[in-house]
Amino acid sequence: MAMPETTTEVPQDFEALKAAILERKAELPKRLRQVAAYSLDNPDEIAFGTAASIATSAEVQPSTLVRFAQYFGFEGFSSLQQIFRARLRERTPGYEDRLKALSANDHSKLESGSIFNGFVAAAHRSLDNIASSVDPEAFERAVDILAKADTVYLIAKRRSYPISSYMAYAFGKLKVKYQLVGTAAGIDEDMLAMATKNDAAFAVSFSPYASESAAQARLLAERKVPVVSLTDSAFSPLAESSKVWFELVEADHAGFRSLSASMAFAMALTVAIAEKRQRLAEGG
Repeated sequence: MAMPETTTEVPQDFEALKAAILERKAELPKRLRQVAAYSLDNPDEIAFGTAASIATSAEVQPSTLVRFAQYFGFEGFSSLQQIFRARLRERTPGYEDRLKALSANDHSKLESGSIFNGFVAAAHRSLDNIASSVDPEAFERAVDILAKADTVYLIAKRRSYPISSYMAYAFGKLKVKYQLVGTAAGIDEDMLAMATKNDAAFAVSFSPYASESAAQARLLAERKVPVVSLTDSAFSPLAESSKVWFELVEADHAGFRSLSASMAFAMALTVAIAEKRQRLAEGG
């Protein structure tokens, strides 16, 4: 089988590689797209793992990793892996290193205390990551879209639902008109049918993505209702439907992911929307 044409310039760092992947994701063959999604969602695993272990986790053959690397101009997978290792070396030290030192002191031998400390450490990592990953200009664009909307439609299911539920509570207190999508009466489609291009939506979904949330966001986007979303991957179905989207990956403890950074983001977005609406109303 002939190899697809590679990029003209080999990415020199992680951000350049990520940009190249996002630019060409629509044309990637199925298995290479699978590797691309795994690599962006799990960059640390790509840096530390072997070709065999990474292939197993990504559910592809090791040869697919080589094809993926060559697709983007690298000689082989080990050359591409250096990009992910360099990313770790360049990462600004933060709470994670401090927390590792704290864990080494082993303050609590109690199992419940260990679980508590583990979740606190994961929350710190999540908050540290989001502080450096959210683009201020993108955040301002999102606030602008949602603040100018007549009604903000809040879309979330399953693990993401507490985020939209909190925002609904806060919007009510802040006198921002909203509609929480997800009714016990099962009239979500009727509710969304009332949305116009003068409204906007905020959608949240993390892997494994809620198909209903993705479908609702896509429906609104097709009807020219601007969508802002919070998700955890550039390959999320929400990204394709959104005017502005944010990528946030919560750190986990023992396989459980909290919503620490997600809730902080939601709180900031909610208050910023209310503040901008007030300024607009005052002619500012």
